[in-house]
Parts: sequence; structure tokens; C-alpha cells
Amino acid sequence: MTTITVVVAHAHAPRQVREQILTLPADATVAQAVAACDWPEFPTHCLADLAAQGVLGLWGRKTTPEQVLREGDRVELYRPLRVDPKVARRERFASQGSKRAGLFAQRRAGAKAGY
Repeated sequence: MTTITVVVAHAHAPRQVREQILTLPADATVAQAVAACDWPEFPTHCLADLAAQGVLGLWGRKTTPEQVLREGDRVELYRPLRVDPKVARRERFASQGSKRAGLFAQRRAGAKAGY
């Protein structure tokens, strides 16, 4: 029976990544890898919900629990976003003001606008 080695990673807080290296059968799936970790915050009966929320990934790309793994794969469990990135950017820009932000904020003295 052949086996593969995969890594399951989860960042439960900013800059705090928990990784577990697993040896699984060659035809193992993402769901089996997460179940093998036995992490209490990811019970096996909730994997379909995790996939629906978009928090399962394989090397930085969304995946499904049924995805078959290959040797050296990295399964990632993402935290849900707290703020929409587009909304956060708009709020940051509004708080900074248009004069101090953007590509043309720093102008040389005497230069034309936009250069």
C-alpha cells in the first residue's frame, strides 16, 4: 500500500499558523486529511459546511472535500473574512483623504498635476 505525505495548515489568529504533517493512503481526500488532524474546531460532520463557506483550500486555491490529494500537497483551512476587502479599502481611502493618498499624492515642487 502506497502512502503520501501532506501538510494541513490553519491560522487560528493572525501570524499564528498551526501545521500538521500527515501520512495518508495514496487515494486520500481533503476531507480525510482534515479528519485525520482531529482538531476539535473542525469536526468531520461539518466539512460540507466548510466547503460551502469557502474556507477549504489546496495550495491557496479553493477546493472541495472530495478533492483527491497528491504527494506534498498543502491543505489549508481559512478563517472567514470579518470585513469585505473592497469596503475596507474604501473606508481607508475616505479616512486618508484624496490629497494624501493615491499615485499622485507626492508631487515635486513646480511639477504639473499628475506628474
